[in-house]
Amino acid sequence: AWLLMPSMVLVFCSLWLGSGTGWTFYPPLSSVAYNSSVGVDLLMFSLHLSGISSIFSSLNFICTIISSWGVSVNVSDTSILVWSYLFTSILLILSLPVLAAGITMLLFDRNFNSS
Repeated sequence: AWLLMPSMVLVFCSLWLGSGTGWTFYPPLSSVAYNSSVGVDLLMFSLHLSGISSIFSSLNFICTIISSWGVSVNVSDTSILVWSYLFTSILLILSLPVLAAGITMLLFDRNFNSS
């Protein structure tokens, strides 16, 4: 939650500077030739920060659920809501590094002309 606030500040700054890429970061629209604004870079950094925040909160959910099993709740007595939180957290931990790698490649293509 502590990283979510700076992420939102970067999103609002990027909207103020004008990012113009839509929500997909489609490579022709996010390249320097089409849009040379710093707002695109700020939006990419904000996605990195919100992804890190989501990973930390997912780890918090997983640790809380697993630690509560041994103390007060059996695994078989766990409600379906807790199971959905657990599986969603696991999916976030597995998928967000892939998203971060893709955004990092777009950032390198944009700033260092790596493609």
